Amino acid sequence: MASVFSKIIAGEIPGRFVYRDETVVAFLTIEPVAYGHALVVPVEEVDRWTDLDPELWAHLNEVAQEVGATIVEQFGCPRAGYLIAGFEVPHTHIHVFPAADMSGYNLANALGMDETDPVQMEEAAAKIRLGLQSRGVSGVSE
Repeated sequence: MASVFSKIIAGEIPGRFVYRDETVVAFLTIEPVAYGHALVVPVEEVDRWTDLDPELWAHLNEVAQEVGATIVEQFGCPRAGYLIAGFEVPHTHIHVFPAADMSGYNLANALGMDETDPVQMEEAAAKIRLGLQSRGVSGVSE
């Protein structure tokens, strides 16, 4: 059975994409620790990051680094958080989010789907897309 991320990637479930190429996508999570919280996900459904092909792992991290640098620039935060948890969805994904301190690393502090403002979510996605474009990144979602 396809993971929820595979369904988002396939367009069966809506997603706020900020990046897409043949092997990696990035989209905003529906339960962010802060507006701008993105997930960087391989298109291929692999449960554990330790099972990824090394080339795919490297590319996944290249995209995460670009998204993280963009988040720092666009959201004015001191750092971009980077976290792999992997217990809720059996599909490798990297959380990349605006971070001012360690509180963002506790996903239990994330906003629920019903607590997020759709306008702020769209604005956050647009800021990341714009930032990626200004950095010259190819693969920025429309």
